[in-house]
Amino acid sequence: MYDLVIIGGGPAGLTAAIYAIRKRLNVFLVSHDLGGKTNYRLDLPDIETHQVIRGTDVVEKFWRELDYLEFARRLARVVEVSKEGDTFTIATSNWETLQARSVILATGSRVQQLAIPGEDEFVGRGVTYSALSYAPLFLGRTAAVIGDGDRALRAVTELAVVAKTVHLVAHTARPLETPLVRRLAAKLQVVVWEGYFARQIRGDEYARQLLIETPEGAQSELEIDGVFVETGLIPNTGPVQNLVDLDDKGRVIVDNVNRTSCPGLFAAGDVTNAYAVQVLIAVGEGAKAALSVYDYLLPNL
Repeated sequence: MYDLVIIGGGPAGLTAAIYAIRKRLNVFLVSHDLGGKTNYRLDLPDIETHQVIRGTDVVEKFWRELDYLEFARRLARVVEVSKEGDTFTIATSNWETLQARSVILATGSRVQQLAIPGEDEFVGRGVTYSALSYAPLFLGRTAAVIGDGDRALRAVTELAVVAKTVHLVAHTARPLETPLVRRLAAKLQVVVWEGYFARQIRGDEYARQLLIETPEGAQSELEIDGVFVETGLIPNTGPVQNLVDLDDKGRVIVDNVNRTSCPGLFAAGDVTNAYAVQVLIAVGEGAKAALSVYDYLLPNL
């Protein structure tokens, strides 16, 4: 029986583990990978590494500290979390079960990919999924944003401040109905491609062209320095679907100390309804969740 099982090996989960260890909790971490979406980093030509705070650097630092401490962990996928009385049972994909008095869910979210030729090939080399993280690198460059939701609009807003040209590829007219996009479309550097779908990403060492097409077959090829796929995120809430309340986007609802609607089950990072999807925010949320768990367990420690 563990005091705490942490599910997820990204920034939130690793930070929570470090703080839990410092509180002398008997803690175990289980995750199917390490780093989460920090593995989707972006490289561009002529960009010096010192210009970017990389999430992978943060994750590696935390993991080295945990490794030094001979921390208990397992690389496996959690398939279900159940609760009976005050005890949680965590079932993994390799038929192992863990029991704990508390759980932190830090499984993050996964990107909605386009599933078009060239996307996988150029991920990290001109193709990325977070304008909020990488927009500052596009000073004087040309970017394409793909999507028609709030994330895409925020991406265009970020990029329009620095980029030479921003192409918004939106297959519906929904973005054009907002005052924000009307203002953005009035800027000379923002070009809106309404009714177009992304069909292919081409390039050499880096992404260089984006082929777009209408349902009627009209095509255009955009010369770009980078592509931001901003079609949305899918929170990895599967293991706790039946235990906690979710918001309209499928994210775990947490309060200001990372408690969920299920006593003893806490959540942190991109799997929650936290303000923004950023590594440093996830790090802070992971620390906060671990401290909250400690307060929860304290009467019985």
